[in-house]
Amino acid sequence: MNDFAILLDRYRGYVCKIVSGLLPSDLVSDLAHEVFVEAYRSLPQYDTRKAFKNWLAGIALRHCRSYWRQHYRNREIPLSALGDEHHHWVEAVIAEDASALHENAESRHEARDILEHLLAALSPKDRMVLTLVHLDGYTVKEAAEMLGWSVINVKVRAYRSREKIRKQIAALLAEEKRA
Repeated sequence: MNDFAILLDRYRGYVCKIVSGLLPSDLVSDLAHEVFVEAYRSLPQYDTRKAFKNWLAGIALRHCRSYWRQHYRNREIPLSALGDEHHHWVEAVIAEDASALHENAESRHEARDILEHLLAALSPKDRMVLTLVHLDGYTVKEAAEMLGWSVINVKVRAYRSREKIRKQIAALLAEEKRA
């Protein structure tokens, strides 16, 4: 077994976890494969003074960002694009029934769908920051290392991204009240 096969076995789960948190599930295996192909090709540029895991995570994040850049550039999702199930969920949030709805699997699925719609409206970089820090639970410092950004840049981008999401939710709620 060659050295790269050992690395592939050791980090396959790690890369799949990163990719599965950022992309639709049907794309995870293909993109994870692309990450390892690029890692193999880029091994001569790898700086051995840095952690291999973080270097590999950076490659995975770049591939995910590239995917979203290609597929969701400046894409607007109107409220009318949400199905009846999603409209009902928004009504439940207004009525403060969200906690009861979140107790079952169906409401979690609906919430995830709405979150995916909201995240899709963000730039790839904004989506990456929110996903890493708030959904995957990485610290700001870890996210900064993975993305190759400063800690301040991650904090500022995360704050601005959260504000964009809040405005989108407020707009959805206002639209729902008018309907």
